[in-house]
This record gives sequence, structure tokens and C-alpha cells, in this order.
Amino acid sequence: MTDPVAVWRRLADSAVLLDGFHALKHAVRFGAEVPVAVTTDGGAALALADELAPDVREALRELLTEVPESTYASLVPRPHPTAVAALAVRPAREAQLRTLARLPRQAPVVVLDNPRNLGNAGAVIRLAAGFGATGVVTTGTLDPWHPTVVRGGAGLHFATAVERLDVEELPPGPVFALDPEGEDIRGVKLPDDAVLAFGSERSGLSAALRARADHLLALPMRPQVSSYNLATSVAMTLYHWSATGDAPR
Repeated sequence: MTDPVAVWRRLADSAVLLDGFHALKHAVRFGAEVPVAVTTDGGAALALADELAPDVREALRELLTEVPESTYASLVPRPHPTAVAALAVRPAREAQLRTLARLPRQAPVVVLDNPRNLGNAGAVIRLAAGFGATGVVTTGTLDPWHPTVVRGGAGLHFATAVERLDVEELPPGPVFALDPEGEDIRGVKLPDDAVLAFGSERSGLSAALRARADHLLALPMRPQVSSYNLATSVAMTLYHWSATGDAPR
């Protein structure tokens, strides 16, 4: 029988950490390759599957290996309340780029321009997956596959294309950038091939992204309120697209 701890230590530096039951559930549901998965309580993990994910219960039963709590704690940066963790193979960059570049598109690409907060980036990826966006692109130094981002995204990186690119490498399509000086979004119909760009939490859109934008859009906001959280802005914009886009809903 293969030693799961040995497999974990061999793959840990190159694989994607799935931290918690929900991250593993989503990764399996959306076709991730998962070489190793561990838990401190197999019965509890399968009970969660019975309740929340019966569609992947048998797959999880095959994947999960029960290990002592001390072993589990040695494999993860911090224990998750569900005491489940796994490693997944990161999708090939070439395949992700093909997905992002393919036209015609049925849903927008979300661009986070030089984001700073790992949790915010994860929340955006979770939103994008929920709305069926084609993918999420980050510019700048933040790694969108960082373990904290994957945790914030609940493993839904595998439900959409996620990559880091330079501004000049953005996927094709009209770029709609969110900016307080832009046109009120409520009067604009967002096409399905849109590239929706959002500036960083601290400094907004970079000069390079602003120059690349075809349209500047503003979200409705009460006077004297400074800004929305990044994930909130993405959620409002994707909802507006879902209500006004071209594809049948």
C-alpha cells in the first residue's frame, strides 16, 4: 500500500494544497487530479459527503486515507476544522491560456489588476466560478494559486481558468475597467466576451491597465462612501453581466 505521507512530501512543493473538505469536494467535482488526500476522521468526512456532496462521496471514499492528528498537523500550515487536506495537480498553463483566449466566449474573463489581498483573490475566484465566468486573470506579483487563495476560493480554481499574466497578455475582448470616473454601469450592457478589470484594493487601476481599457465603468455608490471591497465589486459587476449579457440564461 502506498504511504500517503511519503507521496505528500514528494509532491508538496509542486502541487496545489486543498485545505479542507469543501476545497477537496469542489476539486474532485470539477475534475482535478488528486494524488493524495488525508483526514483524521474518515467517518466524519464521509458523513459530510453524504450531507453536502453525495455526487462525489464514492470518489472521496477512494481517495481519503485516515492518519493520526499529529501526522495531519505536520502536513498543513494550519489545521482546518474539517480535518481534511489533499494535494492536486495544477492545470497546465498552456491549457488554461487556450481556454482564456478562445473565441467566441459565453462568459467574461475577470482581471484583478495587481491585487494585494490573498483572501480577496480567493473570494473573487469563488465568485467567478459561481457565475460561470471563463476565468480569472491576475497581474502583478500575487500568485493566484497560493494556498491561501485556494483556501479562500474553496477549491473552485478547478471550475474556471486561473492564471497570472501581464497587462499586454490579456485575453482578447473589449476591456471594461471599473473606475469611479467611469460611466454608470447600470446604463451599459456587458457582452459575453467582455474582459472585466478591477484595480487593486489600495491604488486602483494601474496606468497600463487604464490605457488598455476600452470602457471605464463605475458602480453606483452613495456619496462619501470611499469604496467597495474588491470581491463585492466583482460580484456586483458579474451580476449585472448575468442580467444584461448576450447569452441566454
